[in-house]
Amino acid sequence: MNILFVALGGGIGAVCRYFLGVWLKTNTKERFIPTAMLIVNVLGSFGLGLFLNIVYGAIPLLVDAELPFLLIGIGFFGAFTTYSTFSVEAVTLLQKKKWKAFTSYVVLSIGGSIAAFIIAFTII
Repeated sequence: MNILFVALGGGIGAVCRYFLGVWLKTNTKERFIPTAMLIVNVLGSFGLGLFLNIVYGAIPLLVDAELPFLLIGIGFFGAFTTYSTFSVEAVTLLQKKKWKAFTSYVVLSIGGSIAAFIIAFTII
């Protein structure tokens, strides 16, 4: 049963990521760094921090079987954010020898995601 909750949340999260990524790519001009997935990952980290704060009031360690965590924490936000696409985009910048863009993208993605999570987690 747990797998179904993760799959449901993951399906919704992946579809939301896809549509938001497509919308961002078509409605924003090309930038120095890949901004669509940067925005998606930072927004997803913010959402996960807010979710954990509101539902649990802490970063839970043993909630693997709880419905909200399975559906939203693991499923939705796990599929909404995308470390794999971030990695592909970062390596592509390296291959093109865009050192400043690579460094900016990695620092903004990782630092921005952590900062967004902390802000959301401590907001309430």
